[in-house]
Amino acid sequence: MRLAKVIGQVVATVRSERLGMDKLALIKFIDQDGNEESSVMVAADRLGAGEGEWVLVVSGSSARMSVDGTGQTPVDLSIVGIIDEVTGGTETWFKKYQRNY
Repeated sequence: MRLAKVIGQVVATVRSERLGMDKLALIKFIDQDGNEESSVMVAADRLGAGEGEWVLVVSGSSARMSVDGTGQTPVDLSIVGIIDEVTGGTETWFKKYQRNY
């Protein structure tokens, strides 16, 4: 699994039947320092992640299995979790909800 940030969505109304009607998210992977990588990728998104959210992404056969359980869906990346918080040592890289008391 890898960390990624959703930066947008891809709309493709004409596509392979085997792809289904899952939402397609535009993502950037997060590097080991908590920064966005420069390349942009597309991932199948059955969870409905929103722009700006950090997500867990799987690739290869894990991505195909996560979409329909058969491994027959033609995807290379799939979002399998929406992240609430990421910390490393004493540093917080990402926090979805900020509490202001």
